[in-house]
Amino acid sequence: MPSTSDFEQSLRAAALRVTRPRLAVLTAVHGHPHADTDTIIQAARAGLGEVSHQAVYDVLRALTAAGLVRRIEPSGSVARYEGRTGDNHHHVVCRSCGAIADVDCAVGDTPCLTAANDQGFTIDEAEVVYWGTCPSCSTST
Repeated sequence: MPSTSDFEQSLRAAALRVTRPRLAVLTAVHGHPHADTDTIIQAARAGLGEVSHQAVYDVLRALTAAGLVRRIEPSGSVARYEGRTGDNHHHVVCRSCGAIADVDCAVGDTPCLTAANDQGFTIDEAEVVYWGTCPSCSTST
């Protein structure tokens, strides 16, 4: 996981002020990949002390807009956040327990960004979600 100084540099590079709530939320997102907002709030409070729900929502919105955090929302799930950004990876979701894991593009760097017909759009991201059953749920059935 990146260090606090790495997070500070990332915030400055994104033209965002370095604040304790932003550092706490970035640390929480990187420490809990694919976490929902409630989990991030709990983790941020554990590292920072008291921070309001609204402050965490505001920080997540700013970090997402700056490209420091990625927001994903698999079908049937609440919004989740991750620190892995800018590499066009995908996700696999367990139909049973809802666990989410990262999946790299199957072939090449970004083959899914080349659509058969882009309809004139400039494509900068593709979303592929694989669905199945995680190893834990597979062995418990």
